[in-house]
Amino acid sequence: GLSLLPARAFARFEHPEPREGIDASLVISDEEAAKYGEEVRDVVNMIREIPHIADGIGCYCGCHVRPGYRSLLTCFYAEGRGIGCPICQGEAKLVYRRHKEGQDLSRIRRAVDARFG
Repeated sequence: GLSLLPARAFARFEHPEPREGIDASLVISDEEAAKYGEEVRDVVNMIREIPHIADGIGCYCGCHVRPGYRSLLTCFYAEGRGIGCPICQGEAKLVYRRHKEGQDLSRIRRAVDARFG
C-alpha cells in the first residue's frame, strides 16, 4: 500500500527549479497510461502538455525520497508512482488547471502548498 508521510516530514520542502529545455519524452506512454483507466490517461496527458511547469513543482506524497525523483514531472516517468497515487494525480490536475487559467509558476506553487502542504 501507499504510505503517507506526516506533514512534518515536509518541513523543509522546496519546489525544484524547472530544468531548461525539459520535455515530456520520459513520461509514460499514452498506451501504458490507458491501462490504468481513462482518468489516469487524462492526467498523464495533462502532464505531457506542461512539462516545463510540472518540473518546477514538488510532490507532497512522499515521492521526493524515492530514487530518481525530481519533481511532479518525474512522478509520471515509468519508475514514478504518479499513475497509482491520488496525491500525484491531484497535484497534476490542480497545476494543469491553474496553468490554463494563466497563473505563473509562483502562484501555482502557492496553490499546491495550500491544498497539499
